[in-house]
Amino acid sequence: MTAPSRIRNGMALTAICLAGLMFGLEISSVPVILPTLGSVLHGGFADLQWIMNSYTIACVTVLVATGVLADRYGRKRVFAITVAAFGVTSLLCGFAPNIAVLILGRSLQGLSGGAMLICHVAILSHQFREGRQRSRAFGTWGLVFGFGLGFGPVVGGGLVAVLNWRWVFLVPVFVAAVTLVLLALGVRESRDPEARRLDIRGIGTLSLAVLGLTFYITQGADLGFVSPVELAVLGLSVAFFVAFVIVETTGKQAMFQFSLFRIRAFSGALLGCVGMNFSFWPLIIYLPIYLQHGLGYDVGTAAVVLLAFTLPTLVLPPIAERLALKYRPSVIIPLGLYVIGGGFLLLNLGSGIDHPSWLTILPGLLLSGIGLGLTSTPVTNTTTASVPSNRSGMASGIDMSARLVTLAVNISVMGLLLSVGILDSLRERLAGKLPGQQVRALATHVANGDDPVALHHTFPQLTLLDPTGGLVPSALARGFGMVTLYGGMGVWVLATASLITFGLFRRSVSTSRVVESASGPVDDHQQREPIND
Repeated sequence: MTAPSRIRNGMALTAICLAGLMFGLEISSVPVILPTLGSVLHGGFADLQWIMNSYTIACVTVLVATGVLADRYGRKRVFAITVAAFGVTSLLCGFAPNIAVLILGRSLQGLSGGAMLICHVAILSHQFREGRQRSRAFGTWGLVFGFGLGFGPVVGGGLVAVLNWRWVFLVPVFVAAVTLVLLALGVRESRDPEARRLDIRGIGTLSLAVLGLTFYITQGADLGFVSPVELAVLGLSVAFFVAFVIVETTGKQAMFQFSLFRIRAFSGALLGCVGMNFSFWPLIIYLPIYLQHGLGYDVGTAAVVLLAFTLPTLVLPPIAERLALKYRPSVIIPLGLYVIGGGFLLLNLGSGIDHPSWLTILPGLLLSGIGLGLTSTPVTNTTTASVPSNRSGMASGIDMSARLVTLAVNISVMGLLLSVGILDSLRERLAGKLPGQQVRALATHVANGDDPVALHHTFPQLTLLDPTGGLVPSALARGFGMVTLYGGMGVWVLATASLITFGLFRRSVSTSRVVESASGPVDDHQQREPIND
């Protein structure tokens, strides 16, 4: 390779890595500042959930659509548009005057971020075609992306401590500007002359189904889960999901081919993908609230403690890849999920003792992170390697959609459980001392992450009712315990389902050996018919 080609490829790889860094940081740096956002912008608990959910739901809506548009109109062109849009929408978030504008900005940021993410793999695949060069490029991109996810809490906490919350959203504006320059100079344009048509019906029905279910869970506590409005929303969500299944099974340009689920390795890995986003990533939204107001740490300390949760996810993927090659993904993926579940149960125990601290929850944080580190790389590799090569893009889209849909739904479910646990604890402690309506209002403020000074200002009775200051920490501990128990048991159920899907009732050993390779593509003539072993 000539020197100019190496320089151009280096700039292209740097642009892709910076875009991946931005996307990762905007997922994991925002949760640590949610209590601050709730206090400064006067947002309720449901608002904080929507700050995250609006981002993830928006990502789902554009994943498949962007891949098709990039193939048709040019991957470099679409990538440049999405990077610019991410910078502009980050600017909107950074200068949001209220919670409504911030949620709108996060939705737009999610649209551009999801679109930007899909362009990464396509551009890397086209720009780096030689085996060793390609492997190195993907490895570098994965490392930087993981760095963004792993160190996001520290970046978010540090920016709040040194500057203010707005810089968590303003920093990506400058990164996006640098990325645009590098991609203009380094990325080569590419298209697919046989790009398929856009599946508008599938995208629309799936997005509306997820949005409806998320709204039902998030707003249920306020509107009532059996209220006419909530039941109507739930009914519409179910109807849209049924419509999605019908569209995808009958349409000619379907973005999902349900026949892929007959491939056991693909379905087993997909359950692993769902398990990670059922448990690990939703919890990162609520950990900062517990650390700051349950254990009393400031935002900087909470961010450092969160490293125990996220750093193993950055360190372990190369080890997990080697383990998957040696022992098969069908062993490592369920094992990783079981480890995540074990970590959650340790978190449950560590937060439920009389005097919890970062030391009592540290084993659970580390074990959960180790479990995710073991699972993430084998899951990604297996979903794409287990299907025919001409369906790898679709498999990647299903994988990413499953992650984001599960994340959006479980952010809402865990938030509901946290609220229920807090309310139950406060009702027990304040029975006959405060009217029920005030107890419910207090529970909302506690779940929102209001600091003790603000709580005592809003509820002056607390000075007499809670002289030791143990009311809020114990209420948060109850809610956090319900969340971790749900996450731990749920991920164990998914781990068992993944194990069964991968290996039970196997009838064709030779075929399963082919699809269980996570090291790379398999010959098309081997990969061919659906696997029913």
